[in-house]
Amino acid sequence: MKLIQEVAESIGIDADSVIPYGRYKAKLPLSKMDRISRRGKLVVVTGITPTPAGEGKTTTTVGLAQGMGKIGKSVIATLREPSLGPIFGIKGGGTGGGLSRIEPEDEVNIHFTGDAHAVGSAHNLLVALTDNAVQRGKIKGLTPDGVTIRRVTDVEERSLRNIVTGIGGKQNAPVRETGFDIVTASEVMAILALSSDLGDLRHRLNRIVVGYKNSGEPVYARDINAVGSMMSLLRYAIQPNLVQTTEGQPVLVHTGPFGNIAHGCCSVIADKVALGHTDYVLTEAGFGADLGFEKFMHIKARFNDLEPDAAVIVCSVRALKSHGGVSLRDLDSPDKDALVKGMSNLKHLINVIKGFGLPVVVAVNSFPTDVQEETELVRTLSIESGADDAELSTVFEEGGDGGIELANAVVKATDGDRPSIKYMYDTDDTLEDKISAVAKKMYNARGVVYSAKARRALKEFQNNGWGHLPICMAKTHLSLSHNRSLKGLPRDYEFRVSDARASIGAGFIYPIAGSIMTMPGLPGTPRSLDVDESGNIIGL
Repeated sequence: MKLIQEVAESIGIDADSVIPYGRYKAKLPLSKMDRISRRGKLVVVTGITPTPAGEGKTTTTVGLAQGMGKIGKSVIATLREPSLGPIFGIKGGGTGGGLSRIEPEDEVNIHFTGDAHAVGSAHNLLVALTDNAVQRGKIKGLTPDGVTIRRVTDVEERSLRNIVTGIGGKQNAPVRETGFDIVTASEVMAILALSSDLGDLRHRLNRIVVGYKNSGEPVYARDINAVGSMMSLLRYAIQPNLVQTTEGQPVLVHTGPFGNIAHGCCSVIADKVALGHTDYVLTEAGFGADLGFEKFMHIKARFNDLEPDAAVIVCSVRALKSHGGVSLRDLDSPDKDALVKGMSNLKHLINVIKGFGLPVVVAVNSFPTDVQEETELVRTLSIESGADDAELSTVFEEGGDGGIELANAVVKATDGDRPSIKYMYDTDDTLEDKISAVAKKMYNARGVVYSAKARRALKEFQNNGWGHLPICMAKTHLSLSHNRSLKGLPRDYEFRVSDARASIGAGFIYPIAGSIMTMPGLPGTPRSLDVDESGNIIGL
């Protein structure tokens, strides 16, 4: 690995201005955003709807950056920070794989620079101050039943989903039903990811809704007098983190909002710093295009001058066959019919992204069991469906050398003028109209069915003056629909919205479709890590 000061100097950042966290990672001061203009081209890396078969989106993003380096292009990748919950749960690390990884892999995955801890501390401080205000009657009309904010922790713990706090006598009050969410689901994390500077961070924190008075009037974090203290915990967390690929290309890894209920992208600050210091920026959007890419466009890009120049959709032959109905144990066997059937998911997402006005390149992530005939079929069908190009990626096995063709395709796709972006809805549409637009255009639904609870909530949000906000759909990542069992391209169904909540500080409304867990549970066999005699982490 290069010393982190060398990595910074490679993109024109003075070594003396970085804030080292050891030898191989550092934070960049917010002054790096001062007086910088957009120099680079922004490419969003997304994927087909995820399957247990694996798509390899992060590995492809890192490998594409390495491929760009191989062809002499100045490039920075921007990624979300991994969460300890999935790391010790079932998903594992969030740093890529094979010869296309982020380094130092163990440090990025475990604790990193402490950003997640800062977010959790700031969030829980706000909750504690809210409960204290209720207990002491500081906010007239705010009772324990009116408090809506929950605590967070960065481990998967199903027993904390629903709890009662304040039991044991009056001195421990207020007694209320509540629960824990995972740190990545915290609105503070979403706010950190969307803030453009310290002033914007303060403004957004002020707007966090912690509960409602008996009259229905919202109570904000500013009413609790919590924001200054929260800022003291977040003053370093807002600074983006600089690391590198296994081949030395710079990577900014910053913030990790939950892709199911938040927008699932790295920070606005990271993307803007990167765009000011390089020719190409590869930014990864969480989960598949129906969540990560759509939310990137409507929540992040639209309001932060981050409209992209192109998109890359990552798929694999195995994952497409999974969408075609093949069981996990049979994915390594050739099955042309299932592959063609599963292509319906990829074809739909190509058309959706093209509908935004963006060039699309398909990256077919290689697995050792792939058959060349099936790989070539995916490439052919992708181009026939409207993709500007489709290339095989072998970056897991070969590093940057396996991403050269893909890199050339991305460079070609971004040549010329900036695309003219078209969105799925207008900002002044009603919340229900916005939901309907996304459900029909992105999820291929026939229409939307609302529960009475959801309709009441959306009406209340409109009446509160929040109707101008974008929507951030909370749904399963395992299907285009709200039903995780519907694979490929679900057709002729009603998209069901069961509830709706407001993240006013982050700046979006999130309708809830189906049952979404904001606190995952550990699997039957959680991931087991250990440390060798030299202090190195093993098992990632």
